[in-house]
Amino acid sequence: MNLFSDIRALVVGCLDALVAEGTLPAGLDHANVTVEPPRDPAHGDMATNAAMVLAKPAGLKPRDIADALAARLLADDRIAVADVAGPGFLNMRLADTVWHGLVTTVLGTPDYGRSTMGGGERINVEFVSANPTGPMHVAHARHAAVGDALAAVLDFAGYDVTREYYINDGGGQVDVLARSVYLRYLEAFGREVEFADGTYPGEYLKDVGEAVKAAHGDAFVDRPEEVWLQTIRDFATEKMLEQIKADLAAVGVVMDVYFSEKSLYGTGRIEAAIEGLREKGLIYKGVLEPPKGKLPEDWEPREQTLFKSTEHGDDVDRPIMKSDGAWTYFAPDIAYHHDKLERGFTQLIDVLGADHGGYVKRMKAAVSAMSGGRVPLDVKLIQLVKLYRNGQPFKMSKRAGTFVTLADAVEMVGADVLRFHMLTRKNDAPLDFDFDKVTEQSKDNPVFYVQYAHARVQSVLRKAEEMGLATDAGALARQDLSAMTHEAELSLARKIAEWPRLIEIAARLHEPHRVAFYLYELASELHALWNRGNEETALRFLQEGDSAATQAKIALPKAAAIVISQGLGILGVIPVDEMR
Repeated sequence: MNLFSDIRALVVGCLDALVAEGTLPAGLDHANVTVEPPRDPAHGDMATNAAMVLAKPAGLKPRDIADALAARLLADDRIAVADVAGPGFLNMRLADTVWHGLVTTVLGTPDYGRSTMGGGERINVEFVSANPTGPMHVAHARHAAVGDALAAVLDFAGYDVTREYYINDGGGQVDVLARSVYLRYLEAFGREVEFADGTYPGEYLKDVGEAVKAAHGDAFVDRPEEVWLQTIRDFATEKMLEQIKADLAAVGVVMDVYFSEKSLYGTGRIEAAIEGLREKGLIYKGVLEPPKGKLPEDWEPREQTLFKSTEHGDDVDRPIMKSDGAWTYFAPDIAYHHDKLERGFTQLIDVLGADHGGYVKRMKAAVSAMSGGRVPLDVKLIQLVKLYRNGQPFKMSKRAGTFVTLADAVEMVGADVLRFHMLTRKNDAPLDFDFDKVTEQSKDNPVFYVQYAHARVQSVLRKAEEMGLATDAGALARQDLSAMTHEAELSLARKIAEWPRLIEIAARLHEPHRVAFYLYELASELHALWNRGNEETALRFLQEGDSAATQAKIALPKAAAIVISQGLGILGVIPVDEMR
């Protein structure tokens, strides 16, 4: 049940009736007619822009259309008030029975809010994709939280979602990893070693070095690099990937696909993707214009193999092959996305770090070119996470090995706190993460505030059960809710009604943070009703000495708890039944 969709259907039906009677001309497009919560709740429960968007094509004044529409709407039992405001905005108040029916519906619908909007369309969400050169650090938690929650929102909205991790094991950084591990391997034999600039001196590689020793003995000691590089490279990459999978599991993330960049090389897959672009006339030999501004000292015009990305929205054409015949980094990226298209995905989403900003236009151009413009690519850039503890900043350096690992963060604050807080800002906004503040028990801590709301409801239900009352959703759905008329109760019901609409908006815009924001607002409404009950006995969920009234009263918070549980599940957070 999506109450906003239901009322929009009513509005469109009334508009059709106005056309039939000759008040409105035929052929009007209703695509831009919306029904949504008004900006000011005092104006009503819902508002429609119908008169405003139809006035010009209808050749009528917006207010004239609004007046006629209001009269039609009032003939429906669900509409208690239909007020025309300003030049033609139409605000509606729904009958109390609508909100009673909503609560009953939520209690009788375990997956309330789940949508069929996606129609089973196949979407690939690639996220995290950290280089397999070390354990994941806490900033990767934001990538994981955003990507996994986005996949969950899309799934809840009816899409067929694949979670994917791209293993960057084809570049020079894995050679650096192998050389770093080799030094730790020598250390395992008691050798003194020195980490040259560019290698990874982090102590997390000591265990890998010991593992190489256990697997290969002294076979590589004092041997030239060409003897051991490939073997240690593969060994170290596998070990790092095992650690990455364990780190992701610690925050509840399970990937459907791990795709190896290395699998693209030497298999003809890069060549095939580039050849497909060549056949479309998009690959050519050319010389790029010099970069704008001051020229680098080493810049010189030289002929390269270029992708004509400007034909698909990019600012400049992009090199895919260097002058020496080697592929640029862009070429395997093209081949990787070509593979996604070959697998039949009709939408692609890449969740990447903010340092990939220059990558967006070129990759969108490549996907557009390869798919003939049929498959959209959305790149979500994740801004940095600034870490604090006791008000003092934490500094990270992956190369130095002095960073806060994701596992460290889970141990300090827990996976649920970590995931929720990583979604308290939009992905393209910087985020501050204070290890002390995120565990505070206060209204300013969103995860506590939402969990506390759920725990409060569970406490009420436990007490009701001690009174001998049935508190399961089925029993509560059969209660008479006609006494639910107070504004504080109806306000909570209105917020519950927004859940299906919120899911579809978050899925359409690819913005999972909206779920976290919504849960905080829903929790606020529930806490407000609870606090009003401290002042007004009639609003208390537990009505002393009146079992029938109590059972009816607890239906509303039970419905709110169902939605909170669903929302937390989408964020990858386990709802708690009691606070400790």
